Amino acid sequence: MNDPDFYNTIEKPSNAEFKDRGSKFYAFAFPIVTPDDFKKQLQILKKAHPKAVHHCFAYRIGTDGNNFRASDDGEPSGTAGKPILGQLDSKGLTNVAVIVVRYWGGTMLGVPGLINAYKTSAALALQITPLVEKQIEINYTIEFDYTQMNDVMLILKQFNCTIHANEMQLFCHIKAGIPKNRLDDVLNRLNDLQNLSVKKIG
Repeated sequence: MNDPDFYNTIEKPSNAEFKDRGSKFYAFAFPIVTPDDFKKQLQILKKAHPKAVHHCFAYRIGTDGNNFRASDDGEPSGTAGKPILGQLDSKGLTNVAVIVVRYWGGTMLGVPGLINAYKTSAALALQITPLVEKQIEINYTIEFDYTQMNDVMLILKQFNCTIHANEMQLFCHIKAGIPKNRLDDVLNRLNDLQNLSVKKIG
């Protein structure tokens, strides 16, 4: 990550195909936010490709770099998951998963061949989906009286905050992602409003 206030990800799923000596490798890249998002996609692909011999994958979530997984799914250790993860990391991507589905072609590819196949198919899938830069956000809940709605919304809009959920009753609750690099400005402006509560999530 070059800029501590931004991260790179993808917004649209993509897929690509790579062939080597009869084996076919279908790579699927897609955006995720939680491990559960990933698990759902993996189940969908396993149902769609029941005859495939391997469903290898890697994903990275979050901006601290600690939440990631890589699986060789029965391929020799280090020949599939790591090369896929390497492609995510070489592009500095997070909140992204790549699953590579392999159909066996009858010829052994050997360790270098496998590493190349998984690396190339992951790279091809990531090449055809646009990479986007997003602001790193810190999530807060904001509670306030309905009469302050316009003031609160104006501040959130002005600083490009993302609203994840809002409940509009007499007393309103909003869950919002506040850009890390504007956090102090937003909190100061919100705290200027009377009878308003701002709490960090997590």
